[in-house]
Amino acid sequence: MKNVVTVILILLTTTHCGSCAKILGVFSAPGRSHYFLGSALMKALAENGHDVTMISSFGEKKPPKTKGTYRDIVVTEVLENIQEMQKQQKMNMFDRENMNPFISTVFLGYMMPKILEPTLQNKEVQQLIHSNETFDVVIVEQFMNDGEKALATHFKAPLIVMSTVGTNFWINTIVGNPGPLSYIPMVMAEYSVPMTFCERLTNTLLYVFAQTFFSLVVHPNQNANIKKNIPNGPDLSDVLYNASLVLMNSHPSLNQPVPYVPNMIDIGGFHVKPSKKLPQDLQEFLDNAKDGVIYFSMGSNLKSADFPPEKRDSILRAFSKLKEQVLWKWEEDVLPGQPKNVKLSKWLPQQDILAHPNVKLFITHGGFLSTTETVYYGVPILAIPIFGDQKLNARTAMNNGFGLVLPYSEITEEKLTQSIKEILNNSKYKENAKKISENFHDRQVSPMETAIYWVEYVIRHKGAPHLRVAALDLPWYQYYLVDVIGFLVLVSAVISYISYYLVRTVCKKICNKRKSKKLKKK
Repeated sequence: MKNVVTVILILLTTTHCGSCAKILGVFSAPGRSHYFLGSALMKALAENGHDVTMISSFGEKKPPKTKGTYRDIVVTEVLENIQEMQKQQKMNMFDRENMNPFISTVFLGYMMPKILEPTLQNKEVQQLIHSNETFDVVIVEQFMNDGEKALATHFKAPLIVMSTVGTNFWINTIVGNPGPLSYIPMVMAEYSVPMTFCERLTNTLLYVFAQTFFSLVVHPNQNANIKKNIPNGPDLSDVLYNASLVLMNSHPSLNQPVPYVPNMIDIGGFHVKPSKKLPQDLQEFLDNAKDGVIYFSMGSNLKSADFPPEKRDSILRAFSKLKEQVLWKWEEDVLPGQPKNVKLSKWLPQQDILAHPNVKLFITHGGFLSTTETVYYGVPILAIPIFGDQKLNARTAMNNGFGLVLPYSEITEEKLTQSIKEILNNSKYKENAKKISENFHDRQVSPMETAIYWVEYVIRHKGAPHLRVAALDLPWYQYYLVDVIGFLVLVSAVISYISYYLVRTVCKKICNKRKSKKLKKK
C-alpha cells in the first residue's frame, strides 16, 4: 500500500512540474496603474499553477493564495527616487498639461535612469541575478526600461514585453511592426485621425526626434547600466529586438485599428474583474441616489487635492448646482466648501462603482485603465487630460461619441456645468458608451485567458521564433528600401542622361546636315 501511495505522489508531482513554469515579471514603473496591470497578469499566471517572481515598486500587502507560488521583490528605491525628484523640482503634475511633446520625450529620457539603475542595483535583484535560478520566460513592461530586458538574456529565457498603452513607436521598433506616421499618432501627441497636414508634419518630426534622442542619448545610458549591473551583460542592441511576444493592453473598440505582426496580441481589459459587493456606506449612497451619481477621480498618479484653489472652487460651485450626487476621490480629510451632494473618499473601488446602474457619468483624467473600465461598464466620460496618453485617449473617446473633453486650463464653473449637462441630457453619449461596450465584450475568450494562453504558448514553443518577422533582420536602409530607391534613382538618372545625350547628338547631326546643305546651295 505504501508503494502505491508513493507512486501516486510521484506521478502527481511530476504532472505538476511538467505543466508549471518559472516566470519572472519586471514591472518597476513607479505608477500604481502600471503595477495594477502587471500584478493582475502575474497573479493570474500563479493561479494557473505557475511559479511567479514579481519585481515591482509596490508589492502585495498579503501574499496572494494561488495554485502556484508568488514571490515579491519590492524595489522601493525607484519610488523614493521619483518622489525626491518631485520634491526638489517642486513638481505639480497638473503643470505638465501644456508640456511640449518634444520636451516630454526628453523628460522621459531623463526619468529612465532613475528607474533602471535602482532596479538593477536593488539588493534582492542583485541576489537573484547572481543566483543559479532559471526561468522559463521573462515578462517586462515596456515603459522607460529597455535595459531590464537584458534580464531575459541573462537568465537565457524568452522575452515577453507588455505594453500598458497599446502599440506605439517603442513597440513597433522592437518587433518590426509597420507604423505609418500618416495616420498613427505618436503616443506623446494628442492627435486623432484623420490628422491635418501640420499634425502629420509634427508627428513625423516628433518620431525622428524621438528615435534620434533614444539612439544617441537614452540607449547608450541603458547599455552602460546593463554592463555595470549584470555580469557579462549583453549589448542593448542584442536585447532590444529579441522579444518573442508583445502583450498589448488594447482592443479595436478602444484603440484605432492599426497593423500588427503575428507576435502582437491584444489583451485590453484583462485586469477588469467581475464587480463585487460595495462597502455598506458606498452601497447605500449609490442605491439612494434617485437622480443618479457622478463619479469623479483623477487616477492614482494625479491627486485632486493638488488642484489650485481657483480650479477647486470652480468645480465645487458647478457640483453644488447639480441634482445628481457626486462621489469624489479626494486624498485629504477635509474639502473646504464641500457641497451637501458631494461624498468624499481617499480610496474608492473604481470598477465596482462603475458597475452600479446609478452611475451616470465618470469625470476622469483619461488614463487608459480608467478609459478601459468605463468602456467595460458602458459609462460615458468627461475627460480632463493632463499628460502622456491621456490626451489621445480623451480625443478617441470624444471621436467615438461616448465622452467630451474639457482641457484642465479651461476649467470654469460655467464650462464644467455645461459639459456635465450636455452628457447627462443627451442620450447619444450613453447609447454610444453601451454600443462600444458591446463591441469590447464580444470576444471568443476573455482577455485574461488570451494572455495566459500566449504566455504558455511562448514557453511551450521555446520562444516561438516562428512568429518573428524578417524585418528585424534587415538594416534600416533595406527595410525602408533606401538602397532600392537609390538604385532606381541612379538607373533613372543614367537612362535620362543617356537619352538626353542621344537626343542631343541626333539633334546636332540633323542641324549640321541642314547647315551643310545650305552651304552647298550657296
